[in-house]
Amino acid sequence: MRFHHYATTLLMALWLTGCAAQHTTQPSLHTRLGGMQAIDRVVENMLYRVADDPEVVVFFANTNIDHFAEAFATQLCDISDGPCQYEGPPMDRAHQHMGINDAHFNRVVEYLADAMAEEGVPLAAQNELLGRLAPLYADVMRRQ
Repeated sequence: MRFHHYATTLLMALWLTGCAAQHTTQPSLHTRLGGMQAIDRVVENMLYRVADDPEVVVFFANTNIDHFAEAFATQLCDISDGPCQYEGPPMDRAHQHMGINDAHFNRVVEYLADAMAEEGVPLAAQNELLGRLAPLYADVMRRQ
C-alpha cells in the first residue's frame, strides 16, 4: 500500500510538472519580433536611416541594396529561430577591409534598434535580437 501511495504521488508530481512546463513555453524570438513581415519592415526602416547618414551610407555605395536587404532579413530570420537559413558570406569576409570603426558599427546598431522600436517590436524581443547579434561584432571588425 505504501508503494502505491508513493507511485501515485510521483505520477501526480510528474503530471503537474508537465502541465506547468507547457504553460511556460515562450514563442520563438522570430514570432515575438512579428515574423518575416515585421523583419522586412525593420530592415527597410533601418536602411532608410543608413541612407540619411553620409558617414555610414558610403559603406553601401557598391552594394545591391535589394540583395542586401533580403540577405540581412534572412539573417535576422535565421538568428531569431525563424524558418530561414542564412547562406550568405561569413561576416568577417563580407566586411573585410571596409574600414568600419566602432562609431560606424554602433551607429548601424542604433539604427536597427530605432527601426525595431518604430516598427513596434516589443523591447524584450529587441534586446534579445541585439544580444544574439552582439557576438558578430568580433567577426565584422576582425579584418578592418
